[in-house]
Amino acid sequence: MRLFLIRHGETEWALSGRHTSWTDLPLTENGRTQAMALKARLAALTFALVLTSPRLRARQTCELAGLGEKAVVSEDLREFEYGDYEGLLKSEILAKAPNWNIFRDGCPGGEMPAQVVARVEKVIARVRAVNGDVVVFSHGHLSRIFATVWLGQPIMFGTQLKLDTCTVSVLTWENATANLQSWNCR
Repeated sequence: MRLFLIRHGETEWALSGRHTSWTDLPLTENGRTQAMALKARLAALTFALVLTSPRLRARQTCELAGLGEKAVVSEDLREFEYGDYEGLLKSEILAKAPNWNIFRDGCPGGEMPAQVVARVEKVIARVRAVNGDVVVFSHGHLSRIFATVWLGQPIMFGTQLKLDTCTVSVLTWENATANLQSWNCR
């Protein structure tokens, strides 16, 4: 069983580095091109389950990758809720809270890491119950937490997992052991 974890394509805010959770931005033209390139890459694969975040950018990526008709929307795959930090650059956040780390501190007015972990654990339980490959279309911080939980690592491990837009990462489950097969691949 393999889990294909796909971060959505480029948006204006992803390009500029703005934190985007509930703000429902569409893909840029480049983001649409990135997502369409996934179609050929995924065409030879068969998925027993296709899950997507409810956010437009993830749903558009899924559709342009050719899997929109099979997709099931999961609220649990929405991005980390940034609360008061929505739309801010990391430099702007650090000016207010110099030692801030989302994986440790969460976001005022938004979610704490434990809340995101609880959502991810529900999705992982659903995925592990499936017989066959699964693909998930989601977001940057959520995907980093997803991999961290999948691998049974402390939440701070997510700080070490850089993830670009419209990349494919593959998580596996082999002999009762969680594995990271590939990460941040174009």
